[in-house]
Amino acid sequence: MKTIDVCLTPDLLHLHTSSLENSIVVVADVFRATSCMVTAFAHGVSSIIPVATVEECSELQSRGYLGAAERNARMVEGFDLDNSPFSYMDERLIGANIAMTTTNGTYAITRSRNAVKVLVGSFLNLEAIVRFLRGERYDVLVLCAGWKGRVNLEDTLFAGALIDRLKDEYMIPEDSGLMAWRLYNLGQKDLPAFLANSSHVRRLHRLSIHKDIIYCLQHDLYDVIPVLRGSALVSMEV
Repeated sequence: MKTIDVCLTPDLLHLHTSSLENSIVVVADVFRATSCMVTAFAHGVSSIIPVATVEECSELQSRGYLGAAERNARMVEGFDLDNSPFSYMDERLIGANIAMTTTNGTYAITRSRNAVKVLVGSFLNLEAIVRFLRGERYDVLVLCAGWKGRVNLEDTLFAGALIDRLKDEYMIPEDSGLMAWRLYNLGQKDLPAFLANSSHVRRLHRLSIHKDIIYCLQHDLYDVIPVLRGSALVSMEV
């Protein structure tokens, strides 16, 4: 039977290297990188190149890409776009090619390149991810982006939500998956309330970023799956 496992932070990814090349990796950075990416493709962006550093993003911006850079939940000065999903609903971005770097999400994606496939997951495209994985023969690893190497609650809850919908098709071999699933079962009826005292929610509230939180916790808004092709994310046909 296929398995679904959870890596709670990229700093633990070395524990999964033996299975990475035989797994589909679903990267989740709910607040807010992967939610931004899903939103961007749903609104017509052509491609996104995820890079780990501000310097790489700046170099791509100098070559004509739109630059999106965030550190510590703030837009980096000198770039075109920030890390709010609402910034990617602009019709002027239809057909755009974007270079993006974020504190956690793009780093997690770049760490996953050796996987069979790298998919971008969020609550916004949860059901699209589920439908795709049901037809695949590979094991799945959910990579939670976390916060600077630390575990965070929102990405773990996404992993639990994915497991909840795939539990009849995939075996859960490790406790990290069971933990994520049980946490989601505890909080699923009111995720905003369940996350109210979490570290990143507090961080976003201090910056007066309130509407992004509610938006990113919506389920099944878009039938879009960003997938890594070479160095760029593109929208998979589903």
